[in-house]
Amino acid sequence: MNMSRREFIKSAAVSAGGLAMMPGMVFAAPARAMTLRAAPFEQAVRTGGPRTNFWGFNGGVPGPVLKFRKGESVRLVVQNALDVDSAVHWHGVRVPNAMDGVPHVTQNPIRPGDEFVYEFALPDSGTFWYHPHQSSFEQVPRGLYGALIVEEDEPIEVDRELVWVLSDVRIGDDGRQTEDFGRILDVANDGRIGNQVLLNGKAAGAELAIDVRRGERIRLRLINAAAARIFQLGLAGHAINVIAFDGQAVEPHVVENLQLGPGMRADLVIDCMQVPGGRYLLTDSHRRNAGPLATLIYSDARPLRDKPLSAPIRLAPNQLPEPDLAKATEHYIMFQGGMRGVPVIGLVDGKPAKTHELMERHGLAWTMNYTARHEHSLMHEPFLHLNLGEHVVLRMINETDFVHPMHLHGHFFRVIAVNGKKVTPQPWHDTVIMGPRQSVDVAFVADNAGDWMYHCHILDHAAGGMMGTIRVG
Repeated sequence: MNMSRREFIKSAAVSAGGLAMMPGMVFAAPARAMTLRAAPFEQAVRTGGPRTNFWGFNGGVPGPVLKFRKGESVRLVVQNALDVDSAVHWHGVRVPNAMDGVPHVTQNPIRPGDEFVYEFALPDSGTFWYHPHQSSFEQVPRGLYGALIVEEDEPIEVDRELVWVLSDVRIGDDGRQTEDFGRILDVANDGRIGNQVLLNGKAAGAELAIDVRRGERIRLRLINAAAARIFQLGLAGHAINVIAFDGQAVEPHVVENLQLGPGMRADLVIDCMQVPGGRYLLTDSHRRNAGPLATLIYSDARPLRDKPLSAPIRLAPNQLPEPDLAKATEHYIMFQGGMRGVPVIGLVDGKPAKTHELMERHGLAWTMNYTARHEHSLMHEPFLHLNLGEHVVLRMINETDFVHPMHLHGHFFRVIAVNGKKVTPQPWHDTVIMGPRQSVDVAFVADNAGDWMYHCHILDHAAGGMMGTIRVG
């Protein structure tokens, strides 16, 4: 069936069994003006368990799902009730530069007790999200994140749509968050990995029940809001149809498992065709695997249908400027550093420093083009200048032993090659995983003027030097 906005909100609010009344599943009213209030609060991640101290938007982790229509103009008022500076970045949304939410680059930070008004139009449909860009390595794992959904003009036909925000938290036996943000051991290695995975703010695990009916078609919007964790997701007994990456439509295709790095999103279609009473695990099999994340449980209710819906699941693509490789200019970015990396010398505040000096004196561990940058400081000089309208091929060369999901603000790019070999198809992304000792080529049109952040979305890596700005204009 085609669901109206009101029907969608009602369905989402009562869906997903054990997820039905989660604070993180509160859907915002479809209004043009909305308010997000960042403040401390407590929330139990397990039913009957101890309460965990979070920072969150509007009293929940994740924050409210912001849901709009493609082409709509929005006014989002962010109020800071924390005792530290903050700001909000709208990850994946092609906003004007002044609305990008990066302190000391696109705006002043929002001081405690102050507010900032973000106003922009939504040119693309898709699955996006929002989070702070001030001390992200701390503020995001503390709970400041939420989904931003922009509906297509003609949504595909499904029975139910779910938004799942994956994240993790590092907590002790008492349920309190471990106050070890920004440790150099995390900065120089894989980043800060939590010891409890969360799905929409609740503890993930086999006991987390998702109720489904035989014959039901579900559109699942997945968002990885973790500060460092990479997921490798699989769903036993079900075909995973991928229809979008990072909010941008792809040719529908089936995958056995799905890799999702920090900051990345995927839209899936799941046809639930197993028998009533069946139980099927959603699992993470990445090398730091969290194991079972949830269990799909088929209810004994009358099946919706005995065959999958025949309606197409292909999404209409957004209109993005297509890069012309024949006239594109080539630029290179070299990545070095890390705990196990070859010793490097990087510039910090214009002065050279060896690897151990980066870590011991500056709390940094990574370089891009031989420079390590503190978060949002001395960032007025971009490391790359592009002309407005320039067609660009960006070759990223990873000389480290670590994975880096690289995110470019304000633009989408096509992934065109890995290790110098052309890839097919060439999907649009705003965040791409660059493997250890790997090169990745991306292509885009620099059509959005301003100074745009470019950084690793393992947030400790970004804070540890792997961030900078690209100037367009």
